[in-house]
Amino acid sequence: MDFSFSEEQELYRATVSRFIQNQYGLEARQKIVNSDLGMSRENWQQFADLGLLAIPFAEEYGGLEGSAVDTMVVMEEFGRGLVIEPYFETVIFSGGILSIGGSNEQKQQYIPRIISGECIFATAFAESQSRYNLADIKTTAKVRNGGFILNGKKSVVWAGPWADYLIVTARTSGSQFDEKGVSLFLVDKNSEGISLKNYPTIDGGRASEISFENVELSDESLLGHIDDGFDLLEAAVDRARAAICAEAVGAMKALHETTLDYVKLREQFGVPIGNFQVIQHRMVDMLIAYEEAVSITYMATLHLDHPVEERQKSVSAAKAKIGQSARYIGQEAVQIHGGMGMTDELNVGHYFKRLTMIDVSLGNQDYHVRRFADLTQ
Repeated sequence: MDFSFSEEQELYRATVSRFIQNQYGLEARQKIVNSDLGMSRENWQQFADLGLLAIPFAEEYGGLEGSAVDTMVVMEEFGRGLVIEPYFETVIFSGGILSIGGSNEQKQQYIPRIISGECIFATAFAESQSRYNLADIKTTAKVRNGGFILNGKKSVVWAGPWADYLIVTARTSGSQFDEKGVSLFLVDKNSEGISLKNYPTIDGGRASEISFENVELSDESLLGHIDDGFDLLEAAVDRARAAICAEAVGAMKALHETTLDYVKLREQFGVPIGNFQVIQHRMVDMLIAYEEAVSITYMATLHLDHPVEERQKSVSAAKAKIGQSARYIGQEAVQIHGGMGMTDELNVGHYFKRLTMIDVSLGNQDYHVRRFADLTQ
């Protein structure tokens, strides 16, 4: 099978790679992470100016009609650069939900504003008790006066502190674990009755615990059909899982390259430690783990538009393998670098933190192994 990229995809890769090389070194990233905001609005606007925010959206809304492979290329490069800005949260995850389930009016209203960099979205879908069960929802949206009244709490809302709008999952009927009865809503974060508790995450990002108390929503805020939002949410989450796998691939590549450079320079007994056979074997094992991660990420990305069960199996296989490879490569990189690998002054530890966060996001290894096994019975 031909896995070569198109000229346009290589242009995306070169554009992001050049931006990271010139403007997003470790020192610059740490300055952004440690700022009060925790992200760079200037970088976000530059992503918009470069057309990166437009890639996955339809042309009729100002997008570039890009494929999942196009966004995979961008996410891989963002992984290599440890980009902190909420491209994944806004363009891939929330943007995916809008593209799949939004009405034409909703798309016309919000997608051009995402593309221009004017607004940031976050998806509030997890709750303190839900773990990885997308249907485990206590938050409710009750029909009232032609609209809805939203009540409940959401946990670990990535990019919540930066978001202008939220996509919120809520139960409109059924019991706590029913897939039927889940609905999705577009919510202005500044609406009355919304309160946030913001905090940093271990990988340098920002997240929020969000409470909704009698938040009034109009009927136009509903995404898709009432009670039938679960399939929409699951499809968008699978696309997000494939994208975050691509980000992990980029981070793993950077870790392997950094470690390879180090073993060529670090000397012991008067020779570079890369001359020792045991180190050579470990570097080869890291490379094999990385190449396996690349292959399975490509497979999952290419299966996103296949029938539902094929998509689910491919994505879960990829996410489980990515978690395994990410942990192995991260641990090896830290150990080979010795104590220096744990310091904030070296990028190795920052990559390992991000890979650890990716492993537990949207289902960890154990969850996806079980999901894959259930789907193949």
